[in-house]
Amino acid sequence: MARPVPSERSAYRAFRTLTTRWMDNDIYGHMNNVVHYALFDAAVNGWLIENKVLDIHGGDQIGLVVETGCRYFGELAFPDVVTAGIRVAQIGSSSVRYEVGLFRNEEDVAAAEGFFVHVYVDRQTRRPKPLNPALRAALETISVA
Repeated sequence: MARPVPSERSAYRAFRTLTTRWMDNDIYGHMNNVVHYALFDAAVNGWLIENKVLDIHGGDQIGLVVETGCRYFGELAFPDVVTAGIRVAQIGSSSVRYEVGLFRNEEDVAAAEGFFVHVYVDRQTRRPKPLNPALRAALETISVA
C-alpha cells in the first residue's frame, strides 16, 4: 500500500479559519487527535450555517454522522491558526461525503485530512430524507466529484 500524500490548499473549494485553544494540546505538546474531529465538525457545520442551508434550531432536516476517518501528516498545536479546507467528494440522495484538510498557519500542505459522511434525516423521525434542493445546490458548489 502506498503511503498517502497530503493535499495542498488548492484541492479544496471552501475555507474556514479556526483557532486552537490552550486546552487542545495534550501531554505530548500537540493537539490531541479528538480535537481534529471537532474542527472538522465545526468547519463543515459552520459552512452549512453560513450558506443558510442548515438551521440547527428549527430546520426539519439534520445531518447525522455515520462514518468518519482521519490521516495525520504533521502536528498542530496551540497557538496555531488552522484553516480548514472543505470539499464534497460524493453526493447521494440523502447522504454527503465531506472531506476536510487542516492547514497549520500559512502552510500550503495539510497537517491532517479527514472525512465524514452525513446522512440527512427528518429531525423528528430520524429517518433518511432526500437532500432538500437548496442544500444540494450549495453542496454542488464545493463538489469535486
